[in-house]
Amino acid sequence: MASHIVGYPRMGPKRELKFALESFWDGKSTAEDLQKVSADLRSSIWKQMSEAGTKYIPSNTFAHYDQVLDTTAMLGAVPPRYGYTSGEIGLDVYFSMARGNASVPAMEMTKWFDTNYHYIVPELGPDVKFSYASHKAVNEYKEAKALGVDTVPVLVGPVSYLLLSKAAKGVEKSFDLLSLLPKILPVYKEVITELKAAGATWIQLDEPVLVMDLEGHKLQAFTGAYAELESTLSGLNVLVETYFADIPAEAYKTLTSLKGVTAFGFDLVRGTKTLDLVKAGFPEGKYLFAGVVDGRNIWANDFAASLSTLEALEGVVGKDKLVVSTSCSLLHTAVDLVNETKLDDEIKSWLAFAAQKIVEVNALAKALAGQKDEALFSANAAALASRRSSPRVTNEGVQKAAAALKGSDHRRATNVSARLDAQQKKLNLPILPTTTIGSFPQTVELRRVRREYKAKKVSEEDYVKAMKEEIKKVVDLQEELDIDVLVHGEPERNDMVEYFGEQLSGFAFTANGWVQSYGSRCVKPPVIYGDVSRPKAMTVFWSAMAQSMTSRPMKGMLTGPVTILNWSFVRNDQPRHETCYQIALAIKDEVEDLEKGGITVIQIDEAALREGLPLRKSEHAFYLDWAVHSFRITNCGVQDTTQIHTHMCYSHFNDIIHSIIDMDADVITIENSRSDEKLLSVFREGVKYGAGIGPGVYDIHSPRIPSSEEIADRVNKMLAVLEQNILWVNPDCGLKTRKYTEVKPALKNMVDAAKLIRSQLASAK
Repeated sequence: MASHIVGYPRMGPKRELKFALESFWDGKSTAEDLQKVSADLRSSIWKQMSEAGTKYIPSNTFAHYDQVLDTTAMLGAVPPRYGYTSGEIGLDVYFSMARGNASVPAMEMTKWFDTNYHYIVPELGPDVKFSYASHKAVNEYKEAKALGVDTVPVLVGPVSYLLLSKAAKGVEKSFDLLSLLPKILPVYKEVITELKAAGATWIQLDEPVLVMDLEGHKLQAFTGAYAELESTLSGLNVLVETYFADIPAEAYKTLTSLKGVTAFGFDLVRGTKTLDLVKAGFPEGKYLFAGVVDGRNIWANDFAASLSTLEALEGVVGKDKLVVSTSCSLLHTAVDLVNETKLDDEIKSWLAFAAQKIVEVNALAKALAGQKDEALFSANAAALASRRSSPRVTNEGVQKAAAALKGSDHRRATNVSARLDAQQKKLNLPILPTTTIGSFPQTVELRRVRREYKAKKVSEEDYVKAMKEEIKKVVDLQEELDIDVLVHGEPERNDMVEYFGEQLSGFAFTANGWVQSYGSRCVKPPVIYGDVSRPKAMTVFWSAMAQSMTSRPMKGMLTGPVTILNWSFVRNDQPRHETCYQIALAIKDEVEDLEKGGITVIQIDEAALREGLPLRKSEHAFYLDWAVHSFRITNCGVQDTTQIHTHMCYSHFNDIIHSIIDMDADVITIENSRSDEKLLSVFREGVKYGAGIGPGVYDIHSPRIPSSEEIADRVNKMLAVLEQNILWVNPDCGLKTRKYTEVKPALKNMVDAAKLIRSQLASAK
C-alpha cells in the first residue's frame, strides 16, 4: 500500500529559511550561505519522508519565495522592468520580481485560493517571450537522487498557471490568458523531457483551478493542453493533483479523461462530495491519490473514519491503485509538534503538525495493507475520545446562547443616516474627518517591555506605567497633528488576533506553530479547541485610560469575529459558523463594556471577511449570510450615538458590496491606495452607499511619504463619486510596521490635505 505527500512547509521547524532569507536580503550573508540552509532543509524533509516509509515524495515544492514565482522563472516570463534578457534566472532577478528593488516595484501578490498564503501573480500578454530559464525542478530532482531519495517532481500545471495570472499593464483586460497555452507548452515539454532523462518515473502536475466554477472553454483548455503533452509524457506516470474543495462533476469528467494521465489526486477533507463522484465511476486501471489527511488544519486524523473511507475506495479502484495522501500541501500547517514545549499534554495529544501528518499518512497506508500498528491506532482513538469528552471543550451556557442566535436577525434599531445624525450632534466632527486605523509604530523598546513582562522580569506596575507613557506620547502626537478621531496606538498588543485569543477561553497558543504567509513572513495562528467565551473585559482599561488623556473622541479597537475565525486554526468538530457566533457574543460583551466605559467610537476590524469567501459560487450566499450576521451581533445593542467603525483589507469588493452594506456599520475604512480605481468603480456603477467611508489615501506598506498634494488629489477623485458628508480621510491600514520618521510627516500631509479641501469646499459654497 503506497503513501504520498502533496507538498511540505519550506520555512523549517524553527523558521530557518526566514532568517536565512532576511540575512541575505540585508547583505549580512552570501547567496552560498542561503543555498546551504535551503539544501539542508530540503535534505532533512526528504529523509524524514523516506524514513517514515513514504513512497511518493515530492520535490520542487521548496521555494525561496513562492512556487508560482518559481514557475514564472521556469518559463522565463519576467516582466521587462526587471531587465532580464536571457540565460538562467538568478536570485537577483527572482527576488526583484518578488520584492521590487531600488528602481522598480514588485509584482502583485494575492491570496492563494482561500488560504492565508499569498502567491506572486504572473503578468502576461501577447508579447511575452517564453523560454526555459530556470532548471530548478530538474536540479532538485537530481539533488534528492544523489541523497538516495527518488522523488516525484511537482510543477504548477500549465492551465492553472495561466488562469492564476493577470494581464500585464497596458494589455487589454479582456486578453485571453489561455491563448498563451501554445507558447508555454514547449517549455513544459523541455522540462518533462529533462526530468525523464534524469531518471524520474513519476511527475505531479498541480491543477487546483479545477475545483473552481470553470466555463466550458476553460475545461476544454485542459483537454487540449494534455493532448498536446501526451507524447512527451509517455513513459512517465503522471499525477494531476487538485485540492481545497469539491471538484465539480463536469470538471471531474474532463480531468478523468485527460490524455497521458495515470493518476488523479483529490482533497477528500474539504471535498467530501468528490467521494460520490469517485464511487459513481472511476477510470479503469488509473491510480487514485486519496487526500484523507487534512493539509490545512492541525487536528489529529481520525484513523478509524479515514480507514473506512479508504476501504470503501479500495472496492472501487482496486487495492494496488489506491494511494493514501494529504488533502493538499502541508504548507498550510505548522511544521512539527516536537517543538511545542508549552502546550499542555492533553491539547497536544489532539494535534498533528506537518511532521506528524507524514506519520499518519504512512500509518493509514500500512493499516490498509494489513500491517496495522495497533498501539498507534489505540492511542489515536484514546486522544479523539478525550477531545470529545473533555470538559475544557464544552461550555453549555455558550452553546445555548449561540444556538439562540440562529433564527433571529440582529440589527441596530434605527437606520444608518439617523444614527450618523445623532453621532454628529454628539461628536461634532468637521467635514472630511481624519483618523488612523489603530496601531502606531511598535518600537524595539516597546517589544522588549512586552517580552519581559510576559517572562515575569518586569512587574505589572512597571509594565502599565511604560504602556501609559507610550499611549500619552501617541495621543499628544495626534493632537499636535490635529487628527479628529484618535486611537491609543495599541502598544500593549502583539497581534490583532493573538491579543484577543489570549484573553478568551477556548483558545490555545503554540511556541513554534508558524505558517508561511508570503516570502519570509510567517504567522502563528491560535488554535480554537473549545467553546469561546470572554471571562473578563479585554480592552476597556486601556481605551478608558487613553480617553481620559484627551477631549477628542478616542476609538476603542477590536478585532471582529470573522477575522478571528479566519486567522486561526479552527476546531473541526462543529460547523465554522457556530464557532463564529460564539466569538461574536464574546466581542458583543466587550463592545457593550467599552460603551459603558465612555467610549463613543468603536472600531471592529473585519480585515479577513473577504478572504473567507468559499471557492464555489454556490456556497457564497450562506457564508456571507452568517459572516455579516456575526458582525451585526457584536454591535446590535449599542445606542444610536455610539459610532461603529469597521476596517477591511484588500479591496476586491465588487462582488460582495451588498454584503458590506448589510453589515450596517456607521463608518468603514478600506485599504485602497494600491487599487483606488478598482474600489471607486463600485460606487461609480451606481451602488448607493449611505454610511461613512474612508478609502485609504496612502499606502502604509511602503516607506515612501506621500505629499499633501498627492493625497488631496486622491481625496478629490473620491469626492467625484462619493458624497462629501460621508467621506473620511485615513491611511490604508495600521501603522505598526512603520517608523515614526515616516509616520509623522505622512500624517501631517494627510491632515493638511483634508484641511485644504475643506477650505476649497467652503469657499465653493
